[in-house]
Amino acid sequence: MGEWNYFNYFTEIEEYFCKKRGSHLLVSPLDWAIMETWQKAGVPLEAVFKGIDQAFESYGRSRRGAGKPLKSLAYCTDAVLNAAEEAQEAAAGKAAANSATTSSTFDRERLSEYFLRNMESLKIAAKTHTQNPQLVTLWEEALRALESCTVLLDSPGTLDVEDLERRLTLLDERIHAGMLLHASEDLLLRLRREMDSALSAYRRKMKAGQVALVEKQFLQKRLLEEFRVPRLSLYYLS
Repeated sequence: MGEWNYFNYFTEIEEYFCKKRGSHLLVSPLDWAIMETWQKAGVPLEAVFKGIDQAFESYGRSRRGAGKPLKSLAYCTDAVLNAAEEAQEAAAGKAAANSATTSSTFDRERLSEYFLRNMESLKIAAKTHTQNPQLVTLWEEALRALESCTVLLDSPGTLDVEDLERRLTLLDERIHAGMLLHASEDLLLRLRREMDSALSAYRRKMKAGQVALVEKQFLQKRLLEEFRVPRLSLYYLS
């Protein structure tokens, strides 16, 4: 994403898309899943906006665009990825400049508040879903790991934010894998039906790799919502 402190990534895309549509409707779980695939792939906002513009132009020239609004970001996926590829060379060399400012982006007090808030959410999830001991164990392990991360905030010297983010990303991945493994079959079936319904109109417009990433992000988001478990990555610091 370029800058570590650019946490309004999703909001800016949502606002830009709604402005192009001419109406402000709630962004669907599918759209959020698509935005997360762009965020994780490091697609800059400028490329997202350019791709959305190109997708709207293409849609407006098509027969379907006559009097019908473009409903989902799924229609923009190819255009956004093409714009990202075009911007990739222009972005070369920025990584070093960004990493130099990473350590100063976050203050320890803000990080501590973020960790405490997420730890409290994990505690509540563990208390709420005692009927699923595997998930309780998963969240208790994540809680202990997050507590160990807070120790780093009290350590003297420069805080290695990049290493901290690697630890938190690993925790997020473990939580998601555990939820997929231990969530009830009924819940997973319901979420997959919801996902298939949301994607049905767009599967043919997206490449297989894109579909797989969107499906992963969709299920991850919906499972977190069902169990009210937070994202731990610093990208979700608000």
